Amino acid sequence: MGATTLVLSSFDLGLLIISSGITSFITAAVGIGGGVMLLAIMASILPPMVLIPVHGMVQLGSNANRAFVTRHHIHWPMLIRFAIGASAGALLASQVLVELPVDTIRLAVACFILLVVWAPKPKQVTVSHTGTLLVGFATTLISMFVGASGPLVAAFIHRMGHDKLATTAAFASCMSFQHILKAAVFGALGFAFADWWQPILLMILSGAVGTWLGLKLLNKIPAQRFNQIFKWMVTLLALRLIWQVLAV
Repeated sequence: MGATTLVLSSFDLGLLIISSGITSFITAAVGIGGGVMLLAIMASILPPMVLIPVHGMVQLGSNANRAFVTRHHIHWPMLIRFAIGASAGALLASQVLVELPVDTIRLAVACFILLVVWAPKPKQVTVSHTGTLLVGFATTLISMFVGASGPLVAAFIHRMGHDKLATTAAFASCMSFQHILKAAVFGALGFAFADWWQPILLMILSGAVGTWLGLKLLNKIPAQRFNQIFKWMVTLLALRLIWQVLAV
C-alpha cells in the first residue's frame, strides 16, 4: 500500500477531533450525513490511503456504540445475510486495492459525495433475502474505495419499514460489521493502525460527546434548513478534492 505514516500538525489534529464531534452531533440530531461530511473534511487533510482506514475506524467506534445500546432490537437473520454479502465484497476489494492510483481514490471519494448529496432519493421497495446479500456485497465493496457507504446502507435499512429503535439497531450493526471488515482488509494490506491510534481514539471520544449532545437536541433543529446548508458545505469540499486532482 505504500507509506501510511504521517505526522499531523497540532492544528490538523485539532481540526479532525473537532470535526468528529460536530459531524457526530449532526448524525445524532438530524439522522444522517455526519459520516459523509467527516469524510469530506478528512479528505482535505489526510492522504487517500490513510483517509479510508482511519475514517473507517472512527466510524466503527460511533456505530459500535449505537449497536451495543440497541442490541436487543437487532434483526439477526438480516444482519447475518448482510454480513455474508459484505464478506464477499471485502474479499474482492482486497484483490483490487493494492495498486489503485491515489488520484483515482480521491476522484472516487469526491464523485461519491456529490452523488449521495444530489442524487434523487430511491423509492421504498421491499428487499428480498437475496437483495440483502447483494446490498451487503455492493456497499462493502464501494466502502473500501470511497470510505462512507452509510447513505447507501441507510437507504436499504429504511426500506425495511422498521420502527425507530429497530432501524437504528439495523443500521448501526450493519455499519459496524462493514467497518470491521474494512479494518481487516487494510490491516492485511499493511496499513499501520498502531501509528494512528491516538487520533483515532481522540476522534472517537469527540464523536461520543457530539452524539450525546445531538441526541439532547434531536428534533429541535429545523432539518430542512440545515439540510440545505449541509448540501452546499459538503459539495464545496467535494469540488475542492476534484480541483486538487486536476491541478496536479
